[in-house]
Amino acid sequence: QVQLVESGGGLVQAGGSLRLSCAASGRTFGSCAMGWFRHTPGKEREFVAAINWGGDTTYYADSVKGRFIISRDNTKNTVYLQMNTLKPEDTAVYYCAARSTVLLPRTAGGYDYWGQGTQVTVSS
Repeated sequence: QVQLVESGGGLVQAGGSLRLSCAASGRTFGSCAMGWFRHTPGKEREFVAAINWGGDTTYYADSVKGRFIISRDNTKNTVYLQMNTLKPEDTAVYYCAARSTVLLPRTAGGYDYWGQGTQVTVSS
């Protein structure tokens, strides 16, 4: 069982930066692939980024590639999403997700555990 708690969301102007954190409880964090997803009303949950258990493999959605960076600190049971050059279209509720696997899922169905989400609002 893994419990996830996101933090770091807020209101920022276009072009600004935010860093989201996702703190995990449970002894299996080090074996989990971690993903970030986002959701806006009327749309499906969208993949943003993912990182494998060891932190040496990452994937990004094309819409955030070059602007967002996913990382993890297994000593702190935490995964991060550094978001730079934010755009109004990045406005969403951001969720982190986990699954104990050597694979690196890029769909919501590939994850077993989810946080409660944190709101990110980018003003123009």
